[in-house]
Amino acid sequence: PRRYVLCEVVSEDPRCRQCIEDRAVGLAVRDAIGRVHGDYGLGCCSISFTVKYLNAYTGTVLLRCRKDFSRLLCSALPFVRQLEGRNQRYPCALNTLHVGGTIRTCQKFLIQYNRRQLLMLLQNCTNEEERRCVQKSLLSCSLTEEQPQSGDEEDDDDGIE
Repeated sequence: PRRYVLCEVVSEDPRCRQCIEDRAVGLAVRDAIGRVHGDYGLGCCSISFTVKYLNAYTGTVLLRCRKDFSRLLCSALPFVRQLEGRNQRYPCALNTLHVGGTIRTCQKFLIQYNRRQLLMLLQNCTNEEERRCVQKSLLSCSLTEEQPQSGDEEDDDDGIE
């Protein structure tokens, strides 16, 4: 059984998001786990730990770990203070948004989260042009169920075992 931890990279420096890579995120998380929980915690969390998804544009990160050790992972995430990218270090933090048993539940949560963020943006629009752009983005936020074609369904390791 696995758990998926959905996080966002929070940084003052706008260059941070564009320079991060999944390898750098993985190393920073492992380093934080080692500092907080020592070798035992690092060994436990490393068994099935991986960065499943990284969107540098939005700063969204999806981490996978074993269910038994998801609390160790989550408790170490606040201690990630920087990410390294292109031989530079960028101060940042990882904000945990959701912990789920499948990738699909994390996707559904992310769609609702983005919709709420867009609604907040809509309230803060200063002119009609901005308002139109945000409304268009808001209308495009929907989850459509696609019918899997015979045998084409992709295995994304998202079943709760």
